[in-house]
Amino acid sequence: MKDELEPVSEGSAMGQPLHFEAFMQSYQDMVFGTAARLLGNPTEAEDIAQEVFLKAYERFAELSQSPTAGGWLKTVTRNLCLNHLSRYRARWRFFSEMRTDPDDSEAYEAGLPAPETHNQELNTADQRQLLEEALQKLPASQRVPLVLYHFESLRYEEIAGKLGLSLSKVKTDIFRGREALRRKLKWKMETEAALQPA
Repeated sequence: MKDELEPVSEGSAMGQPLHFEAFMQSYQDMVFGTAARLLGNPTEAEDIAQEVFLKAYERFAELSQSPTAGGWLKTVTRNLCLNHLSRYRARWRFFSEMRTDPDDSEAYEAGLPAPETHNQELNTADQRQLLEEALQKLPASQRVPLVLYHFESLRYEEIAGKLGLSLSKVKTDIFRGREALRRKLKWKMETEAALQPA
């Protein structure tokens, strides 16, 4: 199911407000979580989530019967977030590239680990919360490609195309994002452990 679905008539969705409310409750955490990870800003993520569900409401007669509704919602959320970020992309891209040392970019690429599944490592709700908080503190130049790769399962080539960056730049940003995330999580967990009563 594509984002460019033909809108269904307003009347067809209007007769099912209770069904739409249940539909929205089923997917609101996924939509908001995707937006929050990409944008790093809960307020902006709420705005995007509202926009996603407005689009879903227009197509509810079709979506309510579709087994791929969740995938459609995720795609629309991701696209709206990337459109939102495109207004700031030139700025964060500039700062990101200023921090890239051309001499060490190959070393970074050579050291890129295989994809990791963070969800396997972070089994508890507390650990997942730590991850979300740490993700939001990353600069957009690292957070966005990292989220697209690990949480949205996009390939490096797809990310490069969506963000208008070179493939090597995407790999370097993802690597640096992982390293920054790892340091933030380690520091946070060590700090919390130190504060626990003996």
